[in-house]
Amino acid sequence: MTRYQEYPSNENGEGLRIGVVVARFNQDICDGLLSGAINELHQLGVSAQDITVCSVPGALEIPLVLQSLADEETSPYDALIALGAVVRGETYHFEVVSNDSCRAVMEVQLATGVPIANGILTTENDDQALVRMHDKGADCARCAVEMARLHAAIRSGEKPQPARG
Repeated sequence: MTRYQEYPSNENGEGLRIGVVVARFNQDICDGLLSGAINELHQLGVSAQDITVCSVPGALEIPLVLQSLADEETSPYDALIALGAVVRGETYHFEVVSNDSCRAVMEVQLATGVPIANGILTTENDDQALVRMHDKGADCARCAVEMARLHAAIRSGEKPQPARG
C-alpha cells in the first residue's frame, strides 16, 4: 500500500538553461566554486551553450544580477546558481554581508519563481572555504538541475508518483 505520493528526483540537465552569478571577492575560492559547478553541470548533461556566467564584484552584488537574470517576462533560465565566499574578518562586516546576501538571494527566488541554488560560502577562515569550494559548487549544480526539473513538473501539472517504499 502506498503511503504517499512523491515527485521523483531528476538530475538530468539536458536541455536546461542555467545562469550562474559568481563573485570575484575571494577570487581563488570563487574560482573553485565555479569550476566545481561547471564541471558538475556538464556531468549532468547541461551543454556549454546553455550555461551563462556573470561575474560581479562581491556577494552583495549577486542578488541584483540574479534578479535581472530571473526577470519574469524575459528570463530564458530554468534555474540560477549564486556563488561567492564570505570569510570572517575582524569586523561586523562578515555578519552584514553573510546575512544580507543570503536573504536577498532567497527574496529573488521567491519573488521571481526561478529556482536559485545558493552557493555563497560563509566560513570562519580561508582554510574552511578552500576545503568546501569544489564540493559546494558541485552541490549547487545538482540542486539547480533538480529544482529546475521539480519546479517545471509542478508548474506543468504533472502528477506525483506513488512512493517506492
